Amino acid sequence: MGFIADSLGRINPSPTIAMSDLARALKAEGRDVIGLSAGEPDFDTPDHIKAAAKAAIDRGDTKYTTVDGTAALKQAIADKFKRDNDLTYDPATEISVGTGGKQVLFNALMATINPGDEVIIPAPYWVSYPDIVRLSDGKPVIVKAPASKGFRLQPEDLEKAITPKTKWFIINSPSNPSGAAYTADELKALGAVLERHPHVWILSDDIYEHLVYDGFKFTTIAQVCPSLHSRTLTLNGVSKAYAMTGWRIGFAGGPAVLIKAMAKLQSQSTTNPSSISQAAAVEALNGPSGFLKDWVQAFSGRRDLVVSMLNQAKGLTCPNPEGAFYVYPSCEGLIGKSTPDGRKIENDEDFGKALLEVEGVAVVHGAAFGLEPHFRISYATSTDVLTDACERIQRFCASLQ
Repeated sequence: MGFIADSLGRINPSPTIAMSDLARALKAEGRDVIGLSAGEPDFDTPDHIKAAAKAAIDRGDTKYTTVDGTAALKQAIADKFKRDNDLTYDPATEISVGTGGKQVLFNALMATINPGDEVIIPAPYWVSYPDIVRLSDGKPVIVKAPASKGFRLQPEDLEKAITPKTKWFIINSPSNPSGAAYTADELKALGAVLERHPHVWILSDDIYEHLVYDGFKFTTIAQVCPSLHSRTLTLNGVSKAYAMTGWRIGFAGGPAVLIKAMAKLQSQSTTNPSSISQAAAVEALNGPSGFLKDWVQAFSGRRDLVVSMLNQAKGLTCPNPEGAFYVYPSCEGLIGKSTPDGRKIENDEDFGKALLEVEGVAVVHGAAFGLEPHFRISYATSTDVLTDACERIQRFCASLQ
């Protein structure tokens, strides 16, 4: 019997974090590396949010709080859901706050999944979904949502995937890694399927809610399908929209029975999130948000630049995403080709490794997100850096024979 738990054998380290760490290590060695693998905004946390954190420290708000969030933050979250999504939650019993959105997701799945329960996950997916399901003793059921369908799951494919063992359906819009977002009508069509299967719960990951472009109107599934409200966990956080990735605050609204179970689990793991981060999150949700318009405009311009330049690269095809700050181009046109020194590109992981070695550009290969042959680029960095990176990618693609 080994020392390490068998359950850890069911999961892998996060590929996105691994690639970011590798890029940092190569930079430390003096290599000229451009890292496009990290999913975090390059903007700084706005000053009024930082000021709220400093004020909390000065007030002495440095003690334990309620396990799953202060009353002030839960109220701010409930107000946010009502204001932005027309969703009503009781702040005392239907709101959960965790140390980042990942913990909230982890709590929800760990608190509800029994051995053999199935969780439907459209691919491409955020890398952590299947592994958290496996760690919870569940079975990820991966359903392809290819580029030909706009990276959006089709209702008929959802219907086919549902079985008596299905416990959850996870939907992420706008999506990491594709940036694809569902319209209200598309959500209603998926909702119509779920209404026929009352044993299936819905986890809606809305973390990129505010990062949408070209006039796209964001909606969430419990909003457009009110009949699903009582079995939907609507997940969000301050990381992406407020440039607060390091502050580690995620939250969700959902049925009281689920929220209570999640709090029970959290009471035996991290207990409360940082009191200072919670105070900052209150200000993020309640305070001015005019900066978001400027950020969205900047992200939109970067997206247009990257999509245009990647589509000019030999062998690449890059769809135009509706939201988030990622593109998910296909490198199918390069599979089977070789680098000038003879290394064959057999799959998207080979493509990513060779791109890093030859041109010093770090991306994340598509197999990590469950849909090949693609790769993910984060365009949450400056225009100059993106231009340099895309020129390197063009050069690399042109060199393949």
